[in-house]
Amino acid sequence: MDIGVCVASHINDIDYVVRAEELGYSHAWLADSQMLWSDCYAALAVAATRTNRINLGTGVAITGTRPAPNNASGIATINALAPGRTFFGVGSGNTAMRVMGLPPQRIAEFDRYLATVGALLRGEEAIYHHDGKALPIRHIMPDDGFVNFENRIPMYVSGFGPKSLGLAGKHGDGAVLALPANPAVMANIWRMIETGAAQAGRDIDRSAYYTTALTTMVVLDPGEAVDSPRVKAECGAMAMAAVHFAYDQFRNFGRRPSGYLLGIWEDYRAMIESYPAERRHQRIHGGHNCWVLPEEEKFLTPEILQSTSMVGERDALIERLSVLADAGLDQVMILPNFDTRFDVLERVATDIIPNV
Repeated sequence: MDIGVCVASHINDIDYVVRAEELGYSHAWLADSQMLWSDCYAALAVAATRTNRINLGTGVAITGTRPAPNNASGIATINALAPGRTFFGVGSGNTAMRVMGLPPQRIAEFDRYLATVGALLRGEEAIYHHDGKALPIRHIMPDDGFVNFENRIPMYVSGFGPKSLGLAGKHGDGAVLALPANPAVMANIWRMIETGAAQAGRDIDRSAYYTTALTTMVVLDPGEAVDSPRVKAECGAMAMAAVHFAYDQFRNFGRRPSGYLLGIWEDYRAMIESYPAERRHQRIHGGHNCWVLPEEEKFLTPEILQSTSMVGERDALIERLSVLADAGLDQVMILPNFDTRFDVLERVATDIIPNV
């Protein structure tokens, strides 16, 4: 299995990507969220000039904030700097849209967008829908190094439910997933991907279709508690991002959580709903996948930490990765807390990468 890193795009933190390459990580996925981090394409451009082997791409680019021609041009520009190791991760924009008080792009729009951007990434003419018009477009100056469509840019589509995973099967060269809890969940994910592909008249070759799951990883010391201060410092932000997502689902669709969230849910709701409704969207994702705000530390229960991240001793983590690889998962990308990111990078590289 490949181990990659997901990076909260930071124009002054390219050393992190450089170190990931040195340590043997396979991919660096630079996240795209305009109200949280640096511009992902600017950060990718700097990373491309400072690395030689690691695969570089968006993790994931957002359809709702960037028209398809912009995303295609952006990643093709990176491909001119890092030919043959550039990829395009793309999603409808849960966090990037919701931090502006907007919903992610709807499935029908996402479907049409993927058809357009997929053709553009191949250097082909595409149909671009704008203001009620269907316009044929293509990059008309692809030569002389402005962009690079000659080296293939694989497109990995982010999906969580049946409809979005179906679109990953219809359009993608791979899929970006939430971490499957077990092989049965991975089997269900494959079913949804392949159903979408079949409905579009496409056959999926599992050996060529690339699947990646987002999580983070904490290698426990012998006897260390799953909620030790170090664990919270390394994966607390990932845990809280899952809580934030659950609240968005409740706030926008009335979907009440179950399982590991039940123990904190009412206290969390009371805390977050103390913020004015008209600006609550600015608060929900505070610290998103970087750090835990002080008033949220109390919500980092053992159940939440274990359910949202890979937390375990070395051999247990290696076994879990092996089982998921056998079920058809090709990569796990890790997104640790910002302040401890280098510590996690080194520990996973030492204990996990050589053994998977």
